[in-house]
Amino acid sequence: MFALDDPLERPGELIRLELEQREQEGYDVSELRTRFHPGDHLSEGDLAAFFERAEGLVRRASWPYVEPSEWDQIVTELPANRVQLPALRLSDEELRDRILGAWLGRCAGCLLGKPVEGWVRKEDIERYLRAAGSYPLDGYIPWHETAPGAERLRDKQRQLRGHIRGMVRDDDIDYMILALNLLEQRGPQFSSEEVAAQWLHLLPYRQVYTAERAAYRNLVNRIWPPRSATWRNPFREWIGAQIRGDVFGYVAPGRPDLACAMAYRDARVSHVGNGIYGELFAAALVSAAFVVSSPREAVERALEWVPARSRLAEAIREVMGWTGETRDWERLYQRIDERWGRYHWIHTINNAAVVTMALLVGEGDYERSITIAVMCGYDTDCNGATVGSVLGAMLGRRELPHPWVEPLEDRLESSVRGYERSRISDLAYRTFLQVGEVMRVSQP
Repeated sequence: MFALDDPLERPGELIRLELEQREQEGYDVSELRTRFHPGDHLSEGDLAAFFERAEGLVRRASWPYVEPSEWDQIVTELPANRVQLPALRLSDEELRDRILGAWLGRCAGCLLGKPVEGWVRKEDIERYLRAAGSYPLDGYIPWHETAPGAERLRDKQRQLRGHIRGMVRDDDIDYMILALNLLEQRGPQFSSEEVAAQWLHLLPYRQVYTAERAAYRNLVNRIWPPRSATWRNPFREWIGAQIRGDVFGYVAPGRPDLACAMAYRDARVSHVGNGIYGELFAAALVSAAFVVSSPREAVERALEWVPARSRLAEAIREVMGWTGETRDWERLYQRIDERWGRYHWIHTINNAAVVTMALLVGEGDYERSITIAVMCGYDTDCNGATVGSVLGAMLGRRELPHPWVEPLEDRLESSVRGYERSRISDLAYRTFLQVGEVMRVSQP
């Protein structure tokens, strides 16, 4: 995820983003807009008064969505006719290969999108790639010193084609490590409070962004889950939770119910509503990928773990419908951008729409799927990572294309304390060991 200039330190920006978030959640913010102007000099008292009023708003009667944040209420909003997934029929050796494929697939997809993280617009990425003679993409981002935007890549050589020597540090991968460590230390029945404590113990504050940074600040101030997700956190429906759910799917292959229960307790530290649903969607996607035969089926099964009357479910359903009309990813991107481009480029909904489209149009082709996800813009490294994770779990290490895997050199860097240098295969094997523990604890 992109490291934004910290709006938590700028009251005016915090108010602007909160107004935007409240409006997206269905509240009438007209009176607040009249009373509070982001450009004004605002005191701490002004900020406190603003948030007190914001929390007292009532949702518009015409709001058509139902988007709870409590687990029991979420479950009641899930489709009642969820399809029973096939039983997991992989040998231990095959499952190990699939989990390693998921780790490698996620790392490669993340690394593909990382150099152009923050470029946001498809048009900017396309302009650079065309000048570099690499559009559409068929490998990692190349270096071309005269291409438009090249100045933004000068300090990212280690992320570019021909210069990659392992997976560089990225928060998408940090959260995988945190999830694995949490499972090893606390088991699959961990609490949201234990997630929070782990952040404080292992994760540097300046290496977390948006909703996670707001929640981290709250935790330091003894504001614990679920309040940590809402107190002065205008990013609470952005993509941060969606990038944290994959490992919960890895350790519950074919059991999205177990994966989503864990993902929920993780997401609740920093997110609400569609922010939570993004993590449920990601966890269910990769869980289903171990037992279904196509990306479309994985998306269909994952959608069953998103509240049916939510904006995220609506977006996924619409994209699924559009891909039945055309497989032209550029046309589909335009429809996504027209429909959900109003959301911030790090929001859950527009990025989940891109992930869905890339998986469906890519039809199981790893390279085509991750390159489409990245060429669309928005949160490029996060989307490449999620798509790569799903396809890696479906294909396994043996079926992943070598040009994507070999530059990773089976190693990664992380800002998680104690995991600064790790072998990807070691982390994948430790993940495999947790499958048995998750299944054992889940037995009646």
